[in-house]
Order: sequence, then C-alpha cells, then structure tokens
Amino acid sequence: MKGFGFFLALAGVTILTTMYASRVHASSNDKSEITAVEQRVIEGFRAKDVDKIMSGYVADESLFVFDVVPPREYVGAKAYRKDWEDLFAQFPGPTDASMSELNVITAGTFGYAHLIVHSVLTDKDGKKTEGNVRTTDVFRKTGGKWLIVHEHNSIPVDLATGKADMMAKP
Repeated sequence: MKGFGFFLALAGVTILTTMYASRVHASSNDKSEITAVEQRVIEGFRAKDVDKIMSGYVADESLFVFDVVPPREYVGAKAYRKDWEDLFAQFPGPTDASMSELNVITAGTFGYAHLIVHSVLTDKDGKKTEGNVRTTDVFRKTGGKWLIVHEHNSIPVDLATGKADMMAKP
C-alpha cells in the first residue's frame, strides 16, 4: 500500500507541474497577444484608422475610458469612437506614435498593461502637438480574444502652475 501512496503523490506532483508549465506557457502567449493589441492600436493611430484602433476594444457599451481630454469619461464603444474621430478632425495633418515601457500582466481571463505613448499630432495650420501619455489598459479575454474593457490615460500636471507636463520623463 505504501507503493500506491507514493504513486498517487508522484502522479499528483506530475499533474500539478504540467498544469503550472502550461499556465506559464499560456501566460507568455497571452502577454504576446496583449502586446499585439497595443501595437495594433498604435498602428491605427499612426494611420488615423479609427476602425483599426477600435478593434482593440470591446465593441459594446461596457467599455469605460478616462481620457486626457474632456469629458471626464467615455462610456461605451460609440462614445470612445467619437472621441477618436473628433481628435483626428481637430488634427487633420500627419500623426505619429510609439509606445515604450510596456508591462503586461495576466491572470486567467483578465490582464492589464501599462505603457507610455509618445504621439505627435499636426493641426490644419501645420502646428505640431507632441506629448507623452501614461496609459493603463484592462483586458478581458472573451472567445479566445483579448480586448480592452477599461482604459485610463493621463498626463502629469505641475500642481504649482496647473499645467500639463506633456513631455514628462521618469
């Protein structure tokens, strides 16, 4: 009977080790998939392709976003799509964007990413607006696909002047 107990313990350890190893692999794959979503949003920004941008977000009214421009919040995919459309209408010239300091964490069907987005927008007169935005995205995996369900964008503010520090560095 002792041998049977040892066999059961060994089988249990083997099963747990296999489950842990597959979870680590899935986590690595999940991180790659979330990174790809973030990259797709940046590519959409560069191309001013609102459909490509919005493909990274849930397409329903459960989306919740705090953006750097008023109003205080955007509730739902329609409202956030309009935010992007308004931005590109205000800045009809060339755009550019890049991301840095991307960090992705996943746990089951939820994940989050935080990153710095550097962007350059050009208005109708050719004047460029450049800045760094801190972004935190909350993801949910549904139907095998990671999508942003909550986003928080912010710019540091100099409390003495009340002005945004658009080029803030760590």
